[in-house]
Amino acid sequence: MAVAETHQAIDATFRIERARLIAGLARIVRDIDRAEELAQDALVSALAEWPRTGVPANPGAWLMTAAKRRAIDALRHDKMRARKHDEIARTQDEASDDAANLIAAAMDDDLGDELLGLIFAACHPMLSPEARAALTLRVVGGLTTDEIARAFLSNEPAIAQRIVRAKKAIAKAGLTFAVPRGAERAARLPSVLEVVYLIFNEGYAATTGDDLVRTGLCQEAQRLGRILAALMSQDAEVLGLLALMEIQASRLRARIGSDGAFVPLTEQDRTRWDQLLIERGLDALARAEALGGEGPYVLQAALAACHARARHAADTDWWCIAALYDRLRIVTPSPVIDLNRAIACSMAFGPESGLRLLDEIVDADALRNYAPLPAARGDFLFRTGRLAEARFEFETAARLTRNAREKDFLLARAHACDCNT
Repeated sequence: MAVAETHQAIDATFRIERARLIAGLARIVRDIDRAEELAQDALVSALAEWPRTGVPANPGAWLMTAAKRRAIDALRHDKMRARKHDEIARTQDEASDDAANLIAAAMDDDLGDELLGLIFAACHPMLSPEARAALTLRVVGGLTTDEIARAFLSNEPAIAQRIVRAKKAIAKAGLTFAVPRGAERAARLPSVLEVVYLIFNEGYAATTGDDLVRTGLCQEAQRLGRILAALMSQDAEVLGLLALMEIQASRLRARIGSDGAFVPLTEQDRTRWDQLLIERGLDALARAEALGGEGPYVLQAALAACHARARHAADTDWWCIAALYDRLRIVTPSPVIDLNRAIACSMAFGPESGLRLLDEIVDADALRNYAPLPAARGDFLFRTGRLAEARFEFETAARLTRNAREKDFLLARAHACDCNT
């Protein structure tokens, strides 16, 4: 194999194995920064060795073995963590050079748990949601600080500091990078799912900037969701979140028109929906429901599935969607869910029904300065023929949104009120 081809193979292998390497190493050295350095050292070793010896049969195991040896050397040199040093050194001393791959394979036996442990550490609830998201994208997703900054429309120094502070907080707390068990695992899982869905949502409906969607963030969240589902295949909420993201991501191409304008769900060209993602999402939802899932992500996935199964907007079962929102608001009460319930009821039972439900939540603190609230009211008023009132609501929503494309859409709806007067 040519040197250039070998370097391409090394680059591809490292991208695939990076998170697994860091996860395994973090469990040994108890330090994310050091684990990242050791993983990078293994990459440097591969760049030096593989062009000469060829790509090994199990490149991931080779990288882990190389990184593990560097970890042992570092622990010996620094005289750190004597107990862990003895434990790892004993494993190394007992193995011959011919059995190096067996060492790596033994480590691989619980790599799933190690990767899961890294995700749980990066998403620890002691960190802010923003810090959790940035750290997860960095250490698990492998994104650079510049890529994360651009994704969240922030600056690189701010993101770098956020990640540094998160790592220091984890180190100070003495986290072991082990998967929590029992009640602790159940208590911390919502934080993990929250971070993954936060990343997805920022890609699916960008809150600021000129772009309506940031496909890269959606894809990264889906990848994290697939990792979680593979490692926790019997957890209904994990499967529910994956199903929700897969189904919602299937619509990304149809959410933006040829002119770059936002296209609402009821007006999207459903032939542009990605049927493979829909199939994957429906399969994950079926597995979640088979496990008896009734949690918020399973219910939200069921809502998304109602849209996915309708070949045309007119075929949408809004009565089923309204009923699902009735269940969802019991499981996880939220003014935003009540707002979405009002929208569903307006479609199922008429706009006056939606207006009555909005009147019940209009004073909720969580909806203060929340653009979707006046946008929904504007839509309901428009459909009842109260155009002057609708125009006021659309203009209010346009002032509140921070997304340029969404603002254009809302102002266009306000203008349509004048055209229909």
